[in-house]
Amino acid sequence: MDSKDIRAQFLEFFKSKSHKIVPSAPIVVQNDPTLMFTNAGMNQFKDYFLGNKTPDSNRVADTQKCLRVSGKHNDLEEVGLDTYHHTMFEMLGNWSFGDYFKKEAIEWAWEFLTDVCGLPEDRMYATVFEGDEKEHLEADEEARGYWKALIPESRILNGNKKDNFWEMGDTGPCGPCSEIHIDLRSEDEVKKVPGRDLVNNDHPLVVEIWNLVFMQFNRLADGSLKNLPQQHVDTGMGFERLAMAVQGKQSNYDTDVFQPIIQSIAKRAGVTYGEDQKVDIAIRVISDHIRAISFTIADGQLPGNAKAGYVIRRILRRAVRYGYTFLNFKEPFLTDLVGQLADQFKDTFPELDAQRAFVAKVIREEEVSFLRTLEKGLKRFEIIKAETKGKVIDGKTAFELYDTYGFPLDLTSLIARENGFSVDEKAFQAEMLIQKERSKSAAEQSTGDWISVISEAEASVFLGYEHLEAESRITRYREVKQKKGSFYQIVLDQTPFYAESGGQVGDSGVLENDVERIAVFDTKRENDLIVHYTKTLPKDLTATFMAKVNVQKRLLTENNHSATHLLHAALRSVLGEHVQQKGSLVNEEVLRFDFSHFAKVTEEEIAKVEAIVNRRIRENIALDERRNVPIEEAKSLGAMALFGEKYGEFVRVITFDRDYSVELCGGTHVPATGHIGLFKIVSESSVAAGVRRIEAITADKAEAFVDQELEILKEIKELLKNPADPKKAIVSLIEEKNQLQKQIDELNQQQGSALKKDLINKVEDIDGIKVITQEVKLPDANVLKQLSFELKNEVPNLVAVLAANLNEKPMLSVILDDALVQKLGLNASEMVRAMAKEIQGGGGGQPFYATAGGKNLAGLSQALEIGKKIIHEKLKS
Repeated sequence: MDSKDIRAQFLEFFKSKSHKIVPSAPIVVQNDPTLMFTNAGMNQFKDYFLGNKTPDSNRVADTQKCLRVSGKHNDLEEVGLDTYHHTMFEMLGNWSFGDYFKKEAIEWAWEFLTDVCGLPEDRMYATVFEGDEKEHLEADEEARGYWKALIPESRILNGNKKDNFWEMGDTGPCGPCSEIHIDLRSEDEVKKVPGRDLVNNDHPLVVEIWNLVFMQFNRLADGSLKNLPQQHVDTGMGFERLAMAVQGKQSNYDTDVFQPIIQSIAKRAGVTYGEDQKVDIAIRVISDHIRAISFTIADGQLPGNAKAGYVIRRILRRAVRYGYTFLNFKEPFLTDLVGQLADQFKDTFPELDAQRAFVAKVIREEEVSFLRTLEKGLKRFEIIKAETKGKVIDGKTAFELYDTYGFPLDLTSLIARENGFSVDEKAFQAEMLIQKERSKSAAEQSTGDWISVISEAEASVFLGYEHLEAESRITRYREVKQKKGSFYQIVLDQTPFYAESGGQVGDSGVLENDVERIAVFDTKRENDLIVHYTKTLPKDLTATFMAKVNVQKRLLTENNHSATHLLHAALRSVLGEHVQQKGSLVNEEVLRFDFSHFAKVTEEEIAKVEAIVNRRIRENIALDERRNVPIEEAKSLGAMALFGEKYGEFVRVITFDRDYSVELCGGTHVPATGHIGLFKIVSESSVAAGVRRIEAITADKAEAFVDQELEILKEIKELLKNPADPKKAIVSLIEEKNQLQKQIDELNQQQGSALKKDLINKVEDIDGIKVITQEVKLPDANVLKQLSFELKNEVPNLVAVLAANLNEKPMLSVILDDALVQKLGLNASEMVRAMAKEIQGGGGGQPFYATAGGKNLAGLSQALEIGKKIIHEKLKS
């Protein structure tokens, strides 16, 4: 079977077992503070495991895009070096939410692998949890019993807590697991060493292919385990490893999942894959990393300098530097692989195919930028070599290359070895640890466990579309401790508060009753919980409260949110259908809209967009809001689904004129566009390659902005004596200013020319070297520079040091004949730095010309004396 067949067979098999086949969640995680990326198939189902939400089906299966490059699950440094680790990979999985448990999970896994995939039974091993005394956890004899009915007991192995107790993180759902491993070695190797001896020992051909996790517990913040409300099954099988096993290959990279990309890279580099280990590693790194980069950008995460953005930038740079170092790629190359990857996965993950031009553009810009940085870093390395005493580059310097130029330690070590140097890796790691501790300390907080007040209720009922206040009770709360103090997170049984989502900020307001009043300063979503942030806890947690939203903030935010929808439609009308939302921020002050577009939006285009939006506002289009619309029906209505968002089977559709703006959106909106009042764009800028940003204001803010602009215009007209045509008057003033400046420049040149003649007459001849050391008075730095170069051009063998008074500001200039730099060992930059101390300043430049500015005008004479002393010492020697 080829890889497409394997994937299809898996989904069809579990469909036959009454599983609902669901789409992959985005690789970029939304509304979960514990994760940046989807790192396991179960991430999108956490609320089902925790009992916060009821699933539509108790049995589901899918293939999930996963990324493991940060946190507990981090495979980045192994990628490429071995043949079975990846950053981005597909995880095939089947789930049971309180339905079947260990028996069915084990039997179906075995049936699929042996009957459907035809894998050899005698080459597979099952591991079961052996128990853990410290945790008071017993051995999983139940799972062992089910395995004994399928395979000989000699192929059932004990696994410790590290290998056979699955935990998503420090807290959350967890439980014992049963792994299935396969031995893909040759018969000769199997005879020498039994496969059972190599299970979980990092052998590249004795690998885990499927992990059956039996979710029974929830790990609390204090480390204790609590039984989950129901028992669940969570299985994950690495698609790439399964393909290796089914296709009888020795490496994931030898399968048809990777070979098309690998051969493209090899052809471009003019090499053959499989002939040189270093070249092979580089090709594997690139073929893996292009997948992670492309799918993550397609799901909405752009490369950046912080958090998830930095992780993607790091992966991209790792790929670029492997190509640069081992394949001699000096120009962008990753961008050319995007189209091929999109074609390969368009039937499975169509989001990349739909955005291939945008993704390729973003990657290209990142490559160009890093290739420039790489060259700068290599030049910096040449300086480091010259400054290093001995043959060991210290850890701080290696860390500087990492922190400033993005050089990983292995790249620095590689370059060092090529030049006969080594790197103090322990000192580098110490510097890295200091940075990590600093970051950890800055962001350190501890989150307590949820404390139930009423019951383990499901997610809050949101009433905020119709109501701005509601009678509510607290279902649970927890404390969050930070360096600056602590705050509380509260969940209500029902709430009018909108939780931050889709770019719209969370509501603020109060919880109040006859006894007390608790301020809510923010509302956020955590998975499917609506979480209210407060500084204090109510005295009576079981009391009933009126939850009241800050009405003014909500209404202003709604103005901006609805205006964002109108803006999106207008941009598509003016710029083209390629415009897609790439991010937004909507609050009571401003709306910020990021969108895909490859050029600056011109003033004319901005004016057109503004005109369209304001016309739609004046039309007072009524909001058409439809809830629980089947997703396919919503798309047929023309609603645009945002890439990177996870949509359920039923969605909310927001329409302002069906022929103008139809979008999927969970936010709050005005009842009619007339409420927005006025729309005004205040800025347009670039965010990243292929992404532009517009900031705009509405309603009172927009009116105040226009009033302020009119007031400024009024003041300008008054200064101009109220001309009939202010623009014409200003143009005339500018022309007059330019003429006057021209005259000033001519006078300055005349002054410089007169001074030049005077200085030439004062040249001191010392053994054929023409020396000028003089204090001068000049109007500005440009005249000083021009004077210096004219002297150099007209006086041979010149050494000129000028101490200038530029309108009561001190400045120094040193210029040398090029031949004297080598002959006398003079250096203008070094001279000017030595002199600049006297004027309390600094500067520099090139060996033949340098300048310095300062604060102490009285120090000019002493600075000049230092310059004279340096010249005479050099001439004597």
